[in-house]
Amino acid sequence: MPHLEQSSKLEILRYLAKWVALATLVAALAGSASALFLFALDWATHTRDAKRWLIWGLPVAGFLVGWLYLKFGQQVEAGNNLLIDEIHDPKKVVPLRMAPLVLGGTVISHLFGASVGREGTAVQMGGALADQLTKLFRLNTSDRRMVLMAGISAGFASVFGTPLAGAVFALEVLAMGRMRLNALLPCLIAAVLADQVGLWWGVQHTHYMAGVMPGITAWLLVAMVLAGAVFGLTGKLFADGTHALSAWMAKRIAYAPLRPLLGGAVIATVVMWGSFDRYIGLGIPVMVEAFAHPLAPTDFLGKMVFTIASLGSGFKGGEVTPLFYIGATLGNALAPLLDVPFPLLAAVGFVAVFAGAANTPIASTLMAMELFGAEIGVFAALACVMSYMCSGHSGIYRAQRLGHRKTDAPSESS
Repeated sequence: MPHLEQSSKLEILRYLAKWVALATLVAALAGSASALFLFALDWATHTRDAKRWLIWGLPVAGFLVGWLYLKFGQQVEAGNNLLIDEIHDPKKVVPLRMAPLVLGGTVISHLFGASVGREGTAVQMGGALADQLTKLFRLNTSDRRMVLMAGISAGFASVFGTPLAGAVFALEVLAMGRMRLNALLPCLIAAVLADQVGLWWGVQHTHYMAGVMPGITAWLLVAMVLAGAVFGLTGKLFADGTHALSAWMAKRIAYAPLRPLLGGAVIATVVMWGSFDRYIGLGIPVMVEAFAHPLAPTDFLGKMVFTIASLGSGFKGGEVTPLFYIGATLGNALAPLLDVPFPLLAAVGFVAVFAGAANTPIASTLMAMELFGAEIGVFAALACVMSYMCSGHSGIYRAQRLGHRKTDAPSESS
């Protein structure tokens, strides 16, 4: 028995050494890539703000991005869904070209005014770079799954500055109602270190001032449940709308580069003639405003329409930051109706719409605590879980599996 115990200890030490080393490599790659991406994104945003006429170039930019993916990126066009599929059913290493293609496509989209996010880019770069270790170290199928998950965690954590949320996101996003906890160690190490790598490169994340959290009262708990239901339905509407427009465009326009050209023409015309600049790009200034004073109650709807139009017509980026915008502005609008301080409901909405659309209530709750402080935990958890329960069994990631239904009945899917 002592011999077996000693053998077990050595096995654990070998396991820890292996995954600390691999996760550190993943973190260095993904954190550095995210830093480069965030610096490029800041340049694109500031350039577009200074030269508003660039928005007229959105149709041409859309055609260029579409052509690049048609010519060089058909194998990686599925983006986040490709990474999720490869984790579930490993087939072949994700082509390294995914990283530069999504980086360039997203920066171009932001430079000319598409309403897209940044999470998809960071996650895809992190996953693609991490998967290159598969060949280098001849990893088996099980290890490859965990390296891919670590890449997703590292990308998510480093682009938002939320390592705990990033670690859990990769575990939670693969299948509704089921988490792969065997990958917790590499995901956590990769997320924490990737965030630190980004900070080492000089990345500065936006700070949202939610203020002092109120004490827990019966009404605030009820309000979180009610608001959570609205947030969940909103997340479902966003996901369904994006998928529906994408399918409609693909059915009617066979040549892929023409889809973002047409979508870009419509978006650019509406923005320039209607002065709807607040609904394009990341929209961080509007999100900051949502914590400071009441906004127009239609801001969340405006952002939803422009983001669905951008993603549905084929522009590259991500869904998560637009979901943060939608949630924060929707929370701001609901606050007076529910008699809740608007900074609190803006903060809760910030994460809860995302929780419903991505089916990731635990990661979203952790994100709220990392961004706004631990005191928001109870409020965010209630709203995120309620959003998750009300958003149905679909979401922004088509490759996400159904591990367990959102009721007691288990699914046979894996």
